[in-house]
Amino acid sequence: MGEAGRGYMALYNEWSSDPYSLAAIWKIEEPESFFIERTGLPAPEMKAEKRRMERLAGRFLLKHLKEDFPLLNIQADEHDKPRIDDNQYYFSISHSWPYVAAVVSPYVECGIDIQCWHPRMEALQHKYLSPPEQLLFDNNPKLLTMAWSAKEAAYKWQGRRGVEFADHMIIQKIEQIEDYYNINIFMNLTQPKMQINTQGIVKQDFTCAFVVHNEVFHPFDK
Repeated sequence: MGEAGRGYMALYNEWSSDPYSLAAIWKIEEPESFFIERTGLPAPEMKAEKRRMERLAGRFLLKHLKEDFPLLNIQADEHDKPRIDDNQYYFSISHSWPYVAAVVSPYVECGIDIQCWHPRMEALQHKYLSPPEQLLFDNNPKLLTMAWSAKEAAYKWQGRRGVEFADHMIIQKIEQIEDYYNINIFMNLTQPKMQINTQGIVKQDFTCAFVVHNEVFHPFDK
């Protein structure tokens, strides 16, 4: 993952996970008007300024990655997963103030999550990690945050409700490669059950994880 940009002052990182999928991280330093002007979207109907900024910045980042991304066509499906008509693009957005992350793929499902450091992750780990998983991370607060982020990315990729993080998405292996990590997660609600690879990075201010996967599956019996 290389630091890159296209002349914008707050593009933190941009990378490609395969020949077709693009992802980026943006640090919000601009006024709300910056994102409104560049997306052509109205200001979201939210009272909290930070929430409005995060929503606009996420959509701006989609447009940055794919110039023809149809922002006005974003709608939630029956599982509340954001989609666009006919799945012209698959995408995922995440935000943790002041950072926003997005991934876009024209062909396969994807998920991304970004988390700034949270001091309570060690105390909360039992809610999203099974006891064997907790041993993998040895109470390291940054790695515990990355584990949460990896499962969030996998959850967004799967795009279905009714998932228990500690029971249905099991981290089997974590491997560090230079500045980032490969996290193998066993998805036991997908049909067929499968292992997916999530990639994560740990930075001074945050952790970010993403997954891009091309398996066709039916997570739940209808």
